[in-house]
Amino acid sequence: MKERVLVEPAFVFDQDTHLTVSKTSIFFPGDGFTVYDCKGQMVFRVDSYAPDAHDSSELVLMDPQGRCLLTVRRKRPSLHQRWEGFVGERTDGQKPIFSVRRSSIIGRSNVTVEVFGDPGEEYHIEGSFAQRCCTIFNAEKERVAEIRRKVDASTHVVLGKDVFSLCLKRGFDGAFAMGVVLVLDQINGDDNVFDDDVVEEAEPTAEDERA
Repeated sequence: MKERVLVEPAFVFDQDTHLTVSKTSIFFPGDGFTVYDCKGQMVFRVDSYAPDAHDSSELVLMDPQGRCLLTVRRKRPSLHQRWEGFVGERTDGQKPIFSVRRSSIIGRSNVTVEVFGDPGEEYHIEGSFAQRCCTIFNAEKERVAEIRRKVDASTHVVLGKDVFSLCLKRGFDGAFAMGVVLVLDQINGDDNVFDDDVVEEAEPTAEDERA
């Protein structure tokens, strides 16, 4: 896959990378996140961004020091829940670098991400974010990132949906991917597709044991 920097070069990794994403609150959708690499070092964080997470319309992705990397904002009015992403801290009149929208407001639907610029790009997200099982494909149908359940390498237990894996292919911008995760979290809300009190046994993959 061709490397392309959308947010910042430091987050475009030169090898396949597996990040662990943890919600800082399991009680509200979109309350906050911390993201760690396979060595346990923090890569990104998102603080609680609104008193009422259900009504949040602007989210900020930061580095570990609190520097704003990316702002995602819900576009209103928007029939299909369209969101836009801006590099850094959004300012009035600033043009977005990408937009995210659902393909339908009825039932389950895929999500489309349009990246602006020259050349433009389009990505499609298939699967269920609520179940932490979805894939981001580029226009060539190449898999560039995956969101999936996190397996504890020592116990082989699948963790609850408040902790999950973000798996990036080499050359795919990790900050951009995490911005998309923030949007998906808001679009999907806190759908109780499965019970967090139920744990599952799973065979660990090589990626899970490295993460």
